[in-house]
Amino acid sequence: MWAMIVKEFRQLRRDRRTLAMMIVLPVILLVVFGYAASFDVKTVPTVAAGPQGAALAQSLGEPFDVVATAPDEGKAWAQTQLRDNNHGAAVAVIAGDGPTEVLIDGSQLFTARTTLAALSAKAAKAAAQGAAAAPRQRPTVTVLYNPGLKTSNIMIPGLCGVVLVFIGTIITALGVVRERQSGTLEQLAVMPLRPRDVFLGKIVPYFGVAALDLAIVVGVGVGIFGVPFRGSYAVFALAAVLFLFVTLGLGVLISSVSENQGQAIQLSMMVILPQVLLSGLIFPLTSIAVGVRWISYILPLTYFNEISRGVMLRAEPIGPLWQPFVFLALLGLVVFTLATLRFRSFLAPAAPRRGKGRAPAGPPPAGAEAGAQAAAGPAVSPAGQARHPDAGGGP
Repeated sequence: MWAMIVKEFRQLRRDRRTLAMMIVLPVILLVVFGYAASFDVKTVPTVAAGPQGAALAQSLGEPFDVVATAPDEGKAWAQTQLRDNNHGAAVAVIAGDGPTEVLIDGSQLFTARTTLAALSAKAAKAAAQGAAAAPRQRPTVTVLYNPGLKTSNIMIPGLCGVVLVFIGTIITALGVVRERQSGTLEQLAVMPLRPRDVFLGKIVPYFGVAALDLAIVVGVGVGIFGVPFRGSYAVFALAAVLFLFVTLGLGVLISSVSENQGQAIQLSMMVILPQVLLSGLIFPLTSIAVGVRWISYILPLTYFNEISRGVMLRAEPIGPLWQPFVFLALLGLVVFTLATLRFRSFLAPAAPRRGKGRAPAGPPPAGAEAGAQAAAGPAVSPAGQARHPDAGGGP
């Protein structure tokens, strides 16, 4: 029994990927749930419109933080600020000649709930102090884009990205590693195919399956759960294509450093888990500690969540979304380049192009001429008589 224990410890020590998974993953979970797993929103970015808008927003106090003011603008400007998520605005205060209004972005679920709770608490405090305003002077509170504050309206746009991450990362990694384990990857290497042809041939089917699953998720979310789709399908599709390029590249990159499917699954989980927990899908980004929040900005799912929720819920056009699009494109370029180079490294050199497949010039290797003569058979003299290789050189 002791020999078996020692043998297992030695085998575990040699399997560095599994050992790292057993040690690093609990640390990641501890850090994430200790610092990032928080639904509390401490700051609510607020924009103010109208002559008295800024003063009214400042009078609200915490957790409201005025990030932009426009004394000459009105409700239309405030709605545009919330729709385009300018300055991260989640609340807009309009105070001018007309009635005072407070607009809340319902697509930011936890921020919206924090805002409603804060407004209710301030109204109750004012009423208890006997300084409550007249009913006609109380601001009208309106929740936009998700009036019922339904969780499904927030989760399903994010789940679209999770589906793409799952297929693009895990399934692609397993598919490529399966080729290596079965030995067919070496067969692909000797075929007249360039590495990029094999690379694209491997990921295009997964691209199609992921696109089909994405359409199913969106269709079910809109048709069954009643999630609105107010924006452009073209903008949403462009974001999905860019995001898929990143996830497929990650899958191929993982497969290139994995020896078997078990290692591929372990590495894929280490890539997927931070994206689910730190991308704003479950916990709001503003509630994540600064020391951990920087990880969120290098995760592709963070930018896809921003685009999908903006397009589906707020009908946000492509103009204000240029930043997440640019970051997705850059991440896709980096990951795809690394995956292509890594994939090329364990394939044979590409088939020679036309004009480049001729034998190299220079003297043949030693023994090559003798071997060729031996393969051709005994030499024939000019007189038509065969000469034995051991025969003398007589007349």
